Amino acid sequence: MIQELRIEDFAIIDRLELHFKSGLVILTGETGAGKSIIIDAVEALLGSRTDLTMLRSGAEKAVLEAVFEVPAAVRPEVTTLLASEELLDDPSLVTLGREIRSNGRSIARVNGRTVSLNLLRQLGEYLVDVHGQSEHLSLLRVSQHLGLLDSFAEVEPLRQSYSAVYKNLQTVRHELVDLRQAESEAARRMDMLNFQINEIESARLKPDEEESLREERNRLANAEGLSSSAQEALQVIDEGSPDSPAATDLLGQALRAVGALAKLDPTQASLEEQAQDVFERLEDLSLNLRNYLEGIEFNPKRLDQVEERLNLINNLKRKYGKGGLTTIQDVLTFGVEAHQQLEAITHAGERVAVLESEESGLLEKLSVQGQQLSQKRHQAAQDLAHEMEIELDNLHMNNARFQVDFRTRDDPDGVLLEDGRRVAFDANGLEQVEFLVAPNPGEGLKPLVKIASGGETSRLMLAIKNVLARADQVPTLIFDEIDQGIGGRVGSVVGHKLWNLARNHQVLCVTHLPQLAAFGEQHLHVQKTILDGRTTTQVSQLARETRLDELALMIGEISDGTRQSAQELLQTVERITRRKTSA
Repeated sequence: MIQELRIEDFAIIDRLELHFKSGLVILTGETGAGKSIIIDAVEALLGSRTDLTMLRSGAEKAVLEAVFEVPAAVRPEVTTLLASEELLDDPSLVTLGREIRSNGRSIARVNGRTVSLNLLRQLGEYLVDVHGQSEHLSLLRVSQHLGLLDSFAEVEPLRQSYSAVYKNLQTVRHELVDLRQAESEAARRMDMLNFQINEIESARLKPDEEESLREERNRLANAEGLSSSAQEALQVIDEGSPDSPAATDLLGQALRAVGALAKLDPTQASLEEQAQDVFERLEDLSLNLRNYLEGIEFNPKRLDQVEERLNLINNLKRKYGKGGLTTIQDVLTFGVEAHQQLEAITHAGERVAVLESEESGLLEKLSVQGQQLSQKRHQAAQDLAHEMEIELDNLHMNNARFQVDFRTRDDPDGVLLEDGRRVAFDANGLEQVEFLVAPNPGEGLKPLVKIASGGETSRLMLAIKNVLARADQVPTLIFDEIDQGIGGRVGSVVGHKLWNLARNHQVLCVTHLPQLAAFGEQHLHVQKTILDGRTTTQVSQLARETRLDELALMIGEISDGTRQSAQELLQTVERITRRKTSA
């Protein structure tokens, strides 16, 4: 349930901090005071779309934050989701946050850490179910009906098992399509793959040869310059010239002088060691230079061979690489994959036979599980219709009829039923369902979208919520003006229904009907005020007397008569709820 809600610079709200209790929470106030804006803020926290119109004029950003108590019913799912993102702090509490900035950016947070908007939406699905002024018209979307029926039928494990088989079947069928298409062009494809494989294999590539070839090419191409430099260095070190003795001769003289010095002054023996080390290093350098000089190869033919090999490698990299910094390993990988493709095409016929057998087996499984799912849905549909008609009767839709319509479609590629028919199927089962209603006696059953008025749709939504309450695990339900299109007589019944819902859920309801508002266990009054020339929304929690005045004002102008009527409403609600609680 929502414990706290903080809103800053959102629409006309400057700064607002609300604390919600469990049970039925009522929000009332004049039209335009900001009641629905509070609901909009909750929806934004749950990941709904936002835009700059939601930002208070002149503000740099809007800040939304809410603390939710996570009940035991959904705690495992929420804990798993938070733990997978390393966001788990207290398993019983979670904080959602959202910033809407003037530059168009939107930042989502969970437990103070930045997250994706998608994660916010996933968490929101476990925490709150919002039915706004038009949201309850989701009943008019036929695509939603099957999910509602399955919630009532409690068939989720069977539906998940069916969906898993369906997913496997789709995978098999996709592979079959690819293989059959490949068969039609197999000959051409095999010729191409054989050519590519032979070209790569005949090159006998080695993963690290390119670098060594480049180094060899550099030596061969610069053999004359390398030889000249080496000879020049040896001339200076070992041979010298008439004008300049060799470096080894000069260093030998220095070594003898330092040796004489060390004999006269033994404390400088280390100088002799250093001189000896330098002399030996110079001799090593001379030896290495001579070896290098002897290894320099003047071989134009070998240079041509290295160039040809490098050109071959570059050509293969262009043809079979991935572009950019392609390596020999990329070419070799291409060859391996070409082998695999050739193998797959060569044995495609065998694979097709195996997949066709798998397809047949999966279709049989789908048939069995799909018919089990259909049977449970048909049984549940009868119970749902019966309970819905009782609820609608309580909501003064007397003698209204409700029915779930099932439709299947013949399909030669579908699953085989026990009666010999083959029917189409999808990820959800073998049928499509739609809710039908006849709101008045003598009228035939028709789709909701064609006959339900605004008030009737509101009552249908409330009826189905009551019927599905035992299967609904979402802890907080929000109804924004569910009383739209209904009168005071029905409003009292709607209030009682919402109060019943609030025994297992936290229910927030925005309403204009005093008969409904009287059932609230926490009553918040929303009003619009002007401070320093700017409009802002303020919310106050009503105590007994102030609540009496608010209900009287909702009935009409405050007077002894309206106050008396409000008092009678509260007394009636107390009798109803006391009797229900004691029962």
